Amino acid sequence: MNQNLDIQCQKTIQNYIDDTSIWKEGSNRFCLSMTKVQWRIWLLATFGKFFEGMIVFMMGLTLPLITLQFHLTEFQKGTLSSSILFGILIGASALGGLSDLYGRKKMFIVEMALLSLCLVGMASSQSYAAILLFNFGIGLALGCDYPTAHLMISESIPTKNRGKLVLGAFAFQSIGVLMGILTGIVVLTYVDDINAWRLMYILALVPSLAITVARFFIPESAHWLMSKKREKEAETSLKRLLNRDPQSAMSLTVVPCPEGEDAHSWLGGYKKLFKEKYRAKTILASVPWFIQDLGTYGIGIFTPVILASVLDPHIAATGEDALHSTIAHIIYSAKGTALIDSLLIVGVICAIIYSESIGRMKLQIYGFIGCAVGLAFAAVSIKLQGDYQMYVLFLGFMLFNFMNNLGPNAQTYLISGEVFPVKIRAKGAGFAASIAKLGAILTAFLFPILMHEIGVFSLLLSLVATSILGAWVTYKYRFETSGKNIENI
Repeated sequence: MNQNLDIQCQKTIQNYIDDTSIWKEGSNRFCLSMTKVQWRIWLLATFGKFFEGMIVFMMGLTLPLITLQFHLTEFQKGTLSSSILFGILIGASALGGLSDLYGRKKMFIVEMALLSLCLVGMASSQSYAAILLFNFGIGLALGCDYPTAHLMISESIPTKNRGKLVLGAFAFQSIGVLMGILTGIVVLTYVDDINAWRLMYILALVPSLAITVARFFIPESAHWLMSKKREKEAETSLKRLLNRDPQSAMSLTVVPCPEGEDAHSWLGGYKKLFKEKYRAKTILASVPWFIQDLGTYGIGIFTPVILASVLDPHIAATGEDALHSTIAHIIYSAKGTALIDSLLIVGVICAIIYSESIGRMKLQIYGFIGCAVGLAFAAVSIKLQGDYQMYVLFLGFMLFNFMNNLGPNAQTYLISGEVFPVKIRAKGAGFAASIAKLGAILTAFLFPILMHEIGVFSLLLSLVATSILGAWVTYKYRFETSGKNIENI
């Protein structure tokens, strides 16, 4: 059988992507296969989530040193830790939504260039105001990545691979979390200086510059080009996407897939999200994600703080000077956090394996329930004494991380980019991400205050209740997307 492709019939974009097959030597059947360009798009998209995990959760390690250097108040600490999340909230809708107007690729490049610029500014900041500004700018860039990276993947790959590869890219958030923690441990172990936090941001800058350049060399989404009635450019982009070497010239005749009425303006697209046709999908994409982020960012960012306060609250009172005591404090809590966060990777791997066979909705519901159980264990540990306290606390947090990444943390990201039509897909996914980050901002800002006012026990119990609510909302508005052609959802 000839490996070359010669596609001449008329099909939609996704039909071409789904039907493009090569003969597998030694086999008696055709099998779907990704091209080098498709894999390159996927790899470049993974780095947005990697940087989010690394930089956002690294704040838990850099904040104590920044606080010491700039003498921050509790209010300033809360504002700083939530500024990056507020940036994500704005960036997901205001910038990410622009990819419906100006193209996925263009915003894919802009976001990474903005991230690199703000990392430079962050590492060189000499005032609290400058740190706040650049931390917000980092958030803008990471927020833009929520819809654009998802759509660059989901609009470029076969339907049967969509769930696995979108979640595979999302898994890099967990890898980034661990990399951020390990970076902090290594830097603080060998750099005994109050400016050590700056080096952590410099280390993130190097790969971000390389990814910015690499994103110039991928094709635009053919789905988006076709939605703008740029048929010839769509065909050219699709040829480049599906190109194999060696291969005969492909003759593509692409026909549009019906998409309903167009959103003629940036604001018009957001208005459509609340029309009766899409309202339930908007609720499903955004409300569970908001609830999930309450726990993900609250527990994720403040795990080092909670561990230190529960397991060794007196580590700072060692007689050492303030700087050395702070660094010892950070390293101590970071090691425990790294162990707990390892379950994030295990959870998302299971999500990749089971998202198609079990389905997005079931995994999200089961995941929320599992999160509630894990947080209940963690709450109970607060009332225990001795070694049992440590074991139950670690068990609770590790169960929470596993079930969270198996369910809501992974599935909400996947669902948000699938349930809307192409013309408002970026706006829908961006709006959902913005609503989610509202939850993250609330926890990042209020967690330190609430831990002081009501205690860790009551705070964890409140998250048990929100997790149960997330399972109920998902069940009420469930809409399964696994295995469905993205043009027909």
